[in-house]
Amino acid sequence: AFDKTIAKDNSLAVGFFQRGFVHLQLEMYEEALSDYHMAFSHLRKNPFIDYKQLGLRHILYAWEVLYSTAAAQCRLQRWQEARATLDKAVVWRPEGRTAILALALERVQNCLFLEPMHVPLGEFFRPRKKEVEQLDSKDFLGKPKVISSIIPNDEYIGFEPLRPQKQGFYEPSADALR
Repeated sequence: AFDKTIAKDNSLAVGFFQRGFVHLQLEMYEEALSDYHMAFSHLRKNPFIDYKQLGLRHILYAWEVLYSTAAAQCRLQRWQEARATLDKAVVWRPEGRTAILALALERVQNCLFLEPMHVPLGEFFRPRKKEVEQLDSKDFLGKPKVISSIIPNDEYIGFEPLRPQKQGFYEPSADALR
């Protein structure tokens, strides 16, 4: 499902983030690391992306992506890279909230695995009802109609109010009446 989602929107950072989490659960560590790198690059140097506007009640933070990247690096026994990634995550973490990263740095120094971050269980992407209703195609112009004139010698093309008025032009000729 995440593969299909990412195929439809390949810049959806939360899609890569969640697929990375699933890859970690399946012990596909290289794929997880790649997905976390993609998620971080799709944040485009923003500290977070708020997906509430799209129907997912979750904010994806850059530090969470970096923390999960470090978790994947720990599984691959790349302890120095994990430490560097966590140092980078400290820069992205809001002020005064670095306790979880300090604990993570301590675990990495002791060569203990980190548990990755993920979107909270039970949170699903649900677009708003009015946005889904707009996905149906609507015919704003209606069906085309061919309208012909019953006035003889009528060669005018255009809108009726703009037609030049000529005296006697609109009266049918004797031939047309027969």
